[in-house]
Amino acid sequence: MTDEELVVEFALRRLDNPDLELEEIAALVVRRLGPERMLEFASQNLAARGELRAAIFPSAVEHVLRVVLTLRGRSD
Repeated sequence: MTDEELVVEFALRRLDNPDLELEEIAALVVRRLGPERMLEFASQNLAARGELRAAIFPSAVEHVLRVVLTLRGRSD
């Protein structure tokens, strides 16, 4: 999944849930995309942080937030 596809998925969840915080939306995205994507996101996040291990779900959520906020910062 490209960063752009991830941002689109995030935006769609945000439209459906406008009252949620960004981290809660990221968690919805991770849950919706399933275990394979969760593992992919977690491994990408851990690689970016230079870590070898962490809890998978929170790390995947952090990756989604990192991508969304990074791309969001580019457009400002």
